[in-house]
Amino acid sequence: MTISDRTVLIATERGVITPDQAESLRALEAELAPGTDAVLPQPDDDERLRFITGFGDIFVTIGLALFLGALSYFGEALGAAGMWAVIGVASWLLAEFFTRVQRMALPSIVLLVVFCASVFMASSTWLGVIPPLIPSLLSLGENPLVLVLAGLATLAAAMLHYWRFRVPITIAAAAAALVSVVVGLVAAAAPGGLAAAINPVLMVCGLCVFALAMRFDMSDPQRLTRRTDIAFWLHLLAAPMIVHPLIRGFIWPDGAPGEGSALPILAVFAGLGVVAVLIDRRALLVSGLAYAGLAFASLMKGSGFAGSTTPLTIFVLGAFILLLSALWHPLRRAVLALLPARFARRLPHPNALLTTHIASS
Repeated sequence: MTISDRTVLIATERGVITPDQAESLRALEAELAPGTDAVLPQPDDDERLRFITGFGDIFVTIGLALFLGALSYFGEALGAAGMWAVIGVASWLLAEFFTRVQRMALPSIVLLVVFCASVFMASSTWLGVIPPLIPSLLSLGENPLVLVLAGLATLAAAMLHYWRFRVPITIAAAAAALVSVVVGLVAAAAPGGLAAAINPVLMVCGLCVFALAMRFDMSDPQRLTRRTDIAFWLHLLAAPMIVHPLIRGFIWPDGAPGEGSALPILAVFAGLGVVAVLIDRRALLVSGLAYAGLAFASLMKGSGFAGSTTPLTIFVLGAFILLLSALWHPLRRAVLALLPARFARRLPHPNALLTTHIASS
């Protein structure tokens, strides 16, 4: 009988074993694996994400999409607010089985997103505003009181959901709800309306979410507990809130790429790359890829490659991503070597090479 990775994870979270003991168990499991004569090298994946526990997750997710989609059709008879309320209740009840009992990863994520979105949409509709299916902050900012109240309702619902089910993405959903509350308050207080203040507000909120993500990351540097999954989702939320207003609000103040904006964008992208390598999170880079592509295209067009700008841009971006992936860990070691050892030890170091490097610093 073998001990599953999930059992080791739960044992670590409950304090039955320490993170170092968990790593030793995994190394021993690899050493004693059937059909092996020596220790097999393990994949050096420092951002292991628990999206899927098996193909059953995909199968169940398809069923959830069909069921909830059909339920929304029948729920229209209750009005918009009633329909969203029915979907929210159904999502909670389905989570009682697929999340709490079955512990399925992907269905749990989908059900949490649907539940929080349903609470937000139902609250907004009940307060007299029917937002689009994918609302924007600017459109919702026209009704700041509704945005604040709907955000507070979603925040409370997300925290209640986390208390019951402990799905890691829930903390990011709660953070997003809190951001909507802040945006609503700014929209109500700003003299020029939300449009004039949206970029600085989102930037500050993004930095706050990033700081919260780093708090979770630094509390679990070896990434063995649920805190690392919480940090991942928070980084994924923070990244666009930092990158988008930084570029669209300060480098492209008119909302369109200018001829002189290519180099500043690439400089920002390079800075994001250093931070991403330092904290061992790729979400910042992913959020900036589209802007980097536009910057590359602008530079190539100015260099006389107008006829093949798009394929050359895609080629350069693809080569950059592949090169960065291949050199990720050597770059991390080089960057960490420049930092004080006391600070470097608190940064994520989930693989043995980095742990040894930091310990010897």
